[in-house]
Amino acid sequence: MTEITARNEPLNHRELLHTENLTYRYPAPQQERGLDAVSLDVGPGEAVLLSGPSGCGKSTLARCLTGLIPHLYHGQLQGTVQVNGMDTVGSPLWQLAEAAGMVFQNPASQMLSATVEGEIIFGLENLGLDRETIRERLDETISRFGLTGLRDRVPLTLSGGEQQRLALASVVARRPSVLVLDEPLSMLDSTAVVNLTAHLADLKSEGASVVVCEHRTEPLRAIPGLRTVVLGGDGEACVRTEMPQGPFPARVVEPFVLDLSGLTVRLGGREILQNLDWTVAGGTVVAIVGRNGAGKTTLLRALAGLQSYSGEVTVDGQSPDLRMVFQNPDLQLFNPSVRDEILYRIDEPDMARYEWLVQSLGLVGYEDTPPLLLSEGEKKRLVLATVLMRGARHGVLLDEPALGQDRAHKLRLVHLMRALADAGQLVIMTTHDFSLARKADRIVVMGEGGFLADGEPEAVLADGAVWRRSGLVVPEWLDEVVL
Repeated sequence: MTEITARNEPLNHRELLHTENLTYRYPAPQQERGLDAVSLDVGPGEAVLLSGPSGCGKSTLARCLTGLIPHLYHGQLQGTVQVNGMDTVGSPLWQLAEAAGMVFQNPASQMLSATVEGEIIFGLENLGLDRETIRERLDETISRFGLTGLRDRVPLTLSGGEQQRLALASVVARRPSVLVLDEPLSMLDSTAVVNLTAHLADLKSEGASVVVCEHRTEPLRAIPGLRTVVLGGDGEACVRTEMPQGPFPARVVEPFVLDLSGLTVRLGGREILQNLDWTVAGGTVVAIVGRNGAGKTTLLRALAGLQSYSGEVTVDGQSPDLRMVFQNPDLQLFNPSVRDEILYRIDEPDMARYEWLVQSLGLVGYEDTPPLLLSEGEKKRLVLATVLMRGARHGVLLDEPALGQDRAHKLRLVHLMRALADAGQLVIMTTHDFSLARKADRIVVMGEGGFLADGEPEAVLADGAVWRRSGLVVPEWLDEVVL
């Protein structure tokens, strides 16, 4: 990894965050991963974007900046890390947590309480605030993050984007002087992204130090004075992999049509999907977009046979054979190594296919690593490898496949999806990444209970009436992003 130095010279105020020649290595079997010689100062009222390819240590640095390393992650730490003047090695984690708050890349791992309201209150009570102050901050935060209709819901029943808003809310409500966010935009719809970016700008103007690790950098331009630090220095991937020779060996299938008739799903007394009628032919890549909580994941689960429903979902009168990559990859990983995960219960595996997937999806060198020790992006790619290794008859369902992926890995994802479609298979993905969605053959916009639009990407993206009805905004910078 390339040494980086990102300092303000001269400093006009005492920095809230300070690292000096910070080096870290994870314990075995991850000892090759970590950080090399990072020096960084962030003062009050500053916002810093940590950018760079997957595998360059953005999440690792975030953990160091909040004291999670070395208190919860044990490895080899050298150099200095100070938070609000406190050395992270010698200060207890509870004391560091009062000064610095972190929002994890996987929001489900931060959920502790039985209700949305309780999740926010939990952190406020730990600060020893009085009841009136807690109630004021709770109401303000619930309103700011659009959680009013969700306050009595169980956090783990929320959509991924709703969980991400809740994780942000529970940390921001504490009003830490340092806020560190790991991929905070990854599960948010475009309207929520605009709102969060505006809120981060407000926190910066109020004197907080804001550090954001993010692949979707364009929306963050709205934060005045944002400073960018690129881990990896030269802009090249820190974990380099070569594309294997030849295209993905996708299984060619006969033409088919997926047909939905009267598809309805009720959850918790609410009708999530309402009487959907829809057809799509094999050989098509479909991107489904919509507000957080619109029912995108519920639709994929129904198509995969993982969610009970009324109505019909058929291919030639039979149930479809579609395999799904979940939004949260942790739910699909349970074997002791990457190799065991990909080859699990395959009696006679095609090892050429295995080698192609491991190389293409950036998993070389991790085959003996326990899957849950991988980064979030790597875990996502591992689950994709397990699905593609099995080769479903009709295709794949990808729930937010861009999570944790840099541009190079998203490009590889596009090539994989196109190879599957060229073989006659169906690829349906949900995404908040419009640059990825426009690579599909069709974009479907979901609203309350159903579809608001279905058509070619450029035509749908240009239809302002559809986006107004959906409550989403099409970002102005979209045309600047090229995949």
